[in-house]
Amino acid sequence: MTDPITSSPLVTPISQLMQTSAAPSDKTSLDKDAFLKLLVAQLRYQDPSSPVDSSQFMAQTAQFTQVEKLEQMAKDSTAALSLQQGLAASSLVGKQVSWVDTDGTAHQGVAVAATFGGSLSSEPTVKVGDRQVPLSQITTVQAGG
Repeated sequence: MTDPITSSPLVTPISQLMQTSAAPSDKTSLDKDAFLKLLVAQLRYQDPSSPVDSSQFMAQTAQFTQVEKLEQMAKDSTAALSLQQGLAASSLVGKQVSWVDTDGTAHQGVAVAATFGGSLSSEPTVKVGDRQVPLSQITTVQAGG
């Protein structure tokens, strides 16, 4: 006879669920909040006559910690990339730069200012004359203007 509590989906080991999850932006995947909810549900509905193995519980807790640390590493990497891009843009001030517009037209001029910061998703720009040029469009840099 099967026990309805231990055979329910709530008692599925969280480690199995985490291994099959997709990117956090996918609504069918597990993020850290869902992981904690599942862990609490697993503990709440476990069979008192055969509780969860403590080593399995520790492994699941360690996996949760790994998920948190990986999320923090991703945020830190994004912030570091943004800082590097800002420094790269500011190093172009006073230099002759060439770039290609989105329509394919080539331009050149002396970079007079750099703009960066604000949000992590915004790309730094270099001001050349009266135009703001995204850093990713700059193709050539020459010393002096």
